[in-house]
Amino acid sequence: MADPVDLSLDALVAAPLPADAPDHARRLVEAVGRAAPALLRIDDVASSSRPAPGKWSPREIIGHLIDSASNNHQRFVRMGGRDDLVIDGYEQDRWVASQRYQEAPWAELVVLWLTYNRHLARVISATPAALDYFMSDYVDHLEHHLAQVLA
Repeated sequence: MADPVDLSLDALVAAPLPADAPDHARRLVEAVGRAAPALLRIDDVASSSRPAPGKWSPREIIGHLIDSASNNHQRFVRMGGRDDLVIDGYEQDRWVASQRYQEAPWAELVVLWLTYNRHLARVISATPAALDYFMSDYVDHLEHHLAQVLA
C-alpha cells in the first residue's frame, strides 16, 4: 500500500517549481504561499462581509481571482501557439454573481485558488517568453486584489 499523500497547507505551498521557472512564476508561487495562511485565518463572517454597497467581499474577490486564473490559464495555453495576441475579456461582476462565491465555503475557495495558481505557475514555466507581459500582469493583478483582502 502506498504512503498517504500529504495534502496539508504546508505541503501544498512547498511544492517545487521547475528549475527554469521564470521570475513571474516564482512571484506567483511566493504570493500565494504568503497569502494562503493569512487568508485561512479570516473567519466566516469577515470573509463574507462587503466593505460597501456594490463592493465585493473577500469571498467574491478570491472567487474573482479563481475566474482570473481560469481565463488566464486558457489565454496562456492558447496564445502560446499563436502569432496574434488578441485576448477576449469576460464580464467579471456577472461571473462572480453567477457562481455564487458569496455563498461558497471560505476554506474551499482559498484551497481552490491556491492549487489553481500553483498549477498556473507551472503553466507559466512552460509558456513562451513572448507572453511575459501578460503573465507578469496576471501576477500584478493577483497581488493588487490580495492587498485589498489582507489590508
